[in-house]
Formats: sequence, structure tokens, C-alpha cells
Amino acid sequence: MTRMGIRRSHRPLAVLALLSLTATGITACTHDISAAKPQLNGNRVAIAISGGTAEVDTASLAVDAISGGQRLELSAPAADRLGPPGDIEVEGTTARWSYPDRELTATAFATDGRLRIELHSDRDGQLVWPITGGDKSATALQIPRGEGLSLPVRDAFWNGPDTGLVGTDLPLTSALTMPFWGYTLGGRGVSYVVPTDIGSSLTVRSQDGSLRAHAAHDFDDRAGARDYAVTFALTDDSPVAAAADYREQLIAQGDFVSLRDKIDRNPANARLLGAFHAYLWGDGRSPEAVRQLRDLGVSRMWLGYDADDHPMSAQAVDEAKAAGYLAGPYDSWDNAQDPGTADNPVSRWPGAIWPQGCVHGADGTPEKGFGGRGCYVSSQALKQDPTLYQDRYAQLSGNGANTYFLDVDAAGDFFDDYTAAHAMNQRQDRANRLERMKWVDDRGQVLGSEAAGAWAAPVLAFNHGAQNPISDELWKLQRDREVWGAYYPEAAPKVFFQPVDLPEPLVRAMFDPAYRVPLYETVLHDSLVNVDRWELSYYKLPRQRTMRALTAILNNTPLNFALDRATLTEHGPEIARLQQFFAPLHEVAGTEAMTDFRWLTGDHQVQRTVFGDGALTVTANFGGAPYQGLPGGCADARLKGDKTPRRLCPAQ
Repeated sequence: MTRMGIRRSHRPLAVLALLSLTATGITACTHDISAAKPQLNGNRVAIAISGGTAEVDTASLAVDAISGGQRLELSAPAADRLGPPGDIEVEGTTARWSYPDRELTATAFATDGRLRIELHSDRDGQLVWPITGGDKSATALQIPRGEGLSLPVRDAFWNGPDTGLVGTDLPLTSALTMPFWGYTLGGRGVSYVVPTDIGSSLTVRSQDGSLRAHAAHDFDDRAGARDYAVTFALTDDSPVAAAADYREQLIAQGDFVSLRDKIDRNPANARLLGAFHAYLWGDGRSPEAVRQLRDLGVSRMWLGYDADDHPMSAQAVDEAKAAGYLAGPYDSWDNAQDPGTADNPVSRWPGAIWPQGCVHGADGTPEKGFGGRGCYVSSQALKQDPTLYQDRYAQLSGNGANTYFLDVDAAGDFFDDYTAAHAMNQRQDRANRLERMKWVDDRGQVLGSEAAGAWAAPVLAFNHGAQNPISDELWKLQRDREVWGAYYPEAAPKVFFQPVDLPEPLVRAMFDPAYRVPLYETVLHDSLVNVDRWELSYYKLPRQRTMRALTAILNNTPLNFALDRATLTEHGPEIARLQQFFAPLHEVAGTEAMTDFRWLTGDHQVQRTVFGDGALTVTANFGGAPYQGLPGGCADARLKGDKTPRRLCPAQ
């Protein structure tokens, strides 16, 4: 049995002193190693960290750790020529040196038991560093692609071309949901966190048949990205240890907002607890459809609908609210098209937004919108005239909607806008998006957005799209309208309703339980509710139904559906059965942290999670063979106080 739990990240047993369990995590009370002075040995700087000592080679930026009598490689030398380093200066607990040839200054110190290295460049340029995974004891790489992956470094599949991972540049603000990664090194691990995520990226390479993760940062003055910081922490061997380390940093920095706090501020957010999510089409938006859901015994639902010409009526929204549901539109403030030819209402803006409000590159070319449609709207242009999106909001929420979904805003695709009238950089773009999302939240709406990065979690109550580790191969498949389905008929578009059998490599890359780990939930489970993408509804992928239902129970996250009356008639009893099993678990644990995750079998097919101080414990068997009385394809969930576990076997 492989027992891999969360031991609160970077404090190995060898250096655990007295610990104090606080409301936000476990914090060390003693052993302040941050006060230790760095030690010099030629070009090497030794800094005490939790679990051992970190050594930085100033000639190359190679980083090692000495722990338990072993030397571990945390980073190979930088890939770029640095030139001769300047003299090392020690002031208190900080070491500083420079690379005159690169106009680069480095600072290294310990903070909360971690090594932190900060680099400042006086000129634009790129640095590829740290280069990780080179230690001979490395066995697995953890990356927050969607919910998260833990990849055996010598796995032939993940070293190959069918995953869309190897060789792909992954911006930390968008391609990954959180700016960290980790490695398992034998019986321990290492966590890498990049607080300066804008301008930073990660590329996974296959070298000698093993996965190596190379970080890079673009020092760009206009982007406000002349500073780059990385923290290194020794952890235990849990596959979610790096996520636990990142969570601790968010809490320590005051960048974590709990769902309990969000409910206290806006009690309507409590309606997310126990709710499944669904996008409604055609007659699914009617009062009759809402009553059908209620009559089936579905106690809580989030109901969304495309912001087209046929929104839910005020009567339908009133029915939903009376049933205890949330109902509201899926809006987008990121696309503009010619009002005379726009293919959807929300891409038509008044005044001169089209085309003057478009993002423009340095060469003056407009940034084409998603799928080549229209252009991306500059958030700075809308900031200069906020009545444009405020009037849009008033129009779309006029039916009494009590929830609002903003496409793209939280996904981390930031722009540099060179338009003279509304110039901005990526940092300003992010600030603008946070400001306008907060504006919606301040209206009392239950707010969600797409593929939300951790930076957006403080202003959101829910998120659609960070649940699956999306492979780029999925986007290619979706462009095949014959296989995936097109945007017709209008009342039930095949893109949402036509079932699809995914190619085997795509199934393995996105849905194989052997590789998936709950990094996102480890960090943010008790901050926001995480749900799948709207085009990956539960019945869209019939072969993955059992796996996805078990994952929903294991991770305490809702399922997402595409519904019309016909789908409700066909599948309504099953939806109700699943929701009635999920609801009491989520109502208790939806505001609790995920405090433990572990594999119970060597093939990773049996997994266990714990929420809070044992408020909920779930064991899921994704395999075919029984495990200690738990049949394959089933999950046992036990709330604190339950005499026996509650069992769900979705396929039965």
C-alpha cells in the first residue's frame, strides 16, 4: 500500500518542532532558521532551510540541498550564459551578488523555511532557470495542469508526443492554474513556487527518457516584469506536497479568501453547497424544466444559459430561486465584432468599441478574438468607460438572475495593449479584470469565471474549467465538427449534446486516475467551487461517466451537465440520484480544506481524500478489482458521525 498524505509541505519529520494547528493550516512555532546567517565557500552560498541546507553556486545558479546526509540537485545551472559573478555580499540573513555581463542582480535568503532567490534585471531579456528534475532520485513530476497531474518521470507515454505536454511552453498565468510545480525525489520531494508569474513559463522536456521541467522568465520593462523570484522547499513524498506548500504561501501572504468568508459576505454563495451545475438549452430554460428538476428531487442546482437572444425569463428565474437554485447568464466582456455581422449578442458593443477598443500589438495589428472571430477587447478600454460593461450587466441580470458567469476573465490570458488611447501591460490587464470581477461580486451575485487561476480565487465563488488537465489534442478534436458536433440546432447544439468517444491517448492524458492528483483542490477547495468545462458535460463523454462521477465524490466537486427537456426526461432520475448522494457531502465539506490525499494501491486505482479534521473521508476504487470490500467502480463516503459509509456505484 502506498501511503502518501499531506504532511503540510516543507517541514520534514527531521526538523518538525512543536506545531500549532491554526484555522488556516499548520504553522511552525519554533526553530526560526530564517535568522541564520548565510555561509560562504568560494562561489557557493549555503543557507539553512527546513529539512537541511540549500547551496547556491553563484557561478551558474545551480542549486543543491543537503538533507539527511544526501545531496539533492534542486536546479541544474542556468541554460543561459551569465558571465562571471561579482563578489558575494552578506547583510544579516541575505546574500547578494551580481552578473555584470547580464546587468542582473541576485538575492538569496531563507523565508519560512524555504530558500527564496530573487533576480532583478536592468535590461530586457530572458533567463531559462531553474532547470529541474535532474536529480538521479527523481521519480515523479507534479504540475497543476487543470486539477493536477503527477507524472512518473520515465513514463514512456508522457515522454512521447501524444500528450501535448513535452516541448510545449506553459505560461504560468494561463496554461497552468497555479504558479508552482514539484518533484518527488525518492522518499521526499521539492516544491518550486514562482510568485512573479507574469512573464514566467514552464516547459517540460524529455531528456534521456526522463521528464525535466525548465522554467523561464522574460525580463520586460514594459510588462513590469524586470523582477523574478522562485522559492525552493523540501517536502515529504506526497504527490500533493507542492500544492500544500503553495497554499501555505498564499495564506501567509494574505492572498487566500475562504468560501466561508465569501458566504458571510454574500449569503447567496451558500446555494453552491450541494449544487450540481448545468447549462440550459432550448426548452430547458423554461419554468416547466425547472419544476421538473425540483420534482425529481434535485435539491440544489446552478443553472446557466448562453447570453443569446433567448435568455431565461423572469418567471423561469423566479422558479429557480424558489427551488433554492442559482440561475444566471454566461457573459463575455472579451470579444468585440462588427455589430452588423456579429455572431452573438455579447460581441456587439455600443459606440466605438468596435474597432477602436480592440487590443493592438506593437505593430498596430488588432489581436484576433477566440477562434479568429472579431478581436479581444482591451480591459483598459472598458476601464476607461465602465458603464459599457455595467450597462451590459444590468441588461443581462434584469430577469432577476442571482448568479453571473464571466467567460475568460479569470483564465489568465493577459495582453499587452499598444493602442495609444488605452495602452496597458499584462499586469494592468490582470488588475483591470480583478477590479471588474469584484464589481460584479459587489452587486451580490454568485460569481464564476472560466479556468480560474489561483490569482482570481479571492473574487470568485465558483469556477468552470480547471477540473480537467486539458491536453491541446482536445482543441484539435473539437475543431472536427463531424466528430465533436457543430453549434446547431440552436435549441440543442451538437457541440454540447452529441456524445463523443475520445481517442485513447486523449483519455489517458486527461482522465487516467493513475496520473491525476488534486493539486487545485489541495490549494483552493475551501475557497471556491471547481467544476468542469461547459462543453465537457457529463453525458458528452459516455465512456468517462463512472470515472468522472467517482472523481466528483473523491474531490468533493460538482458534476456539470448540458440540459434540455429531452435530456431531463431521459437522464433526470440518474441526475437526481447522483445529486442526492453528493449534496449532503458537499454541504458539510464544501467549506473545508482538503487535508489529505493518498494512493492506497501501487497502481493508483484506489485513492482516498480527507476534508477538514475528518469531516468527510472518501475512498474511491477506479479499478476493476475489489479493495477491502469496496467493489471496483464504487466510492465510499463517510461523514463524521456516520456509523457506516455511504456507497455510490455510478454505473449500477
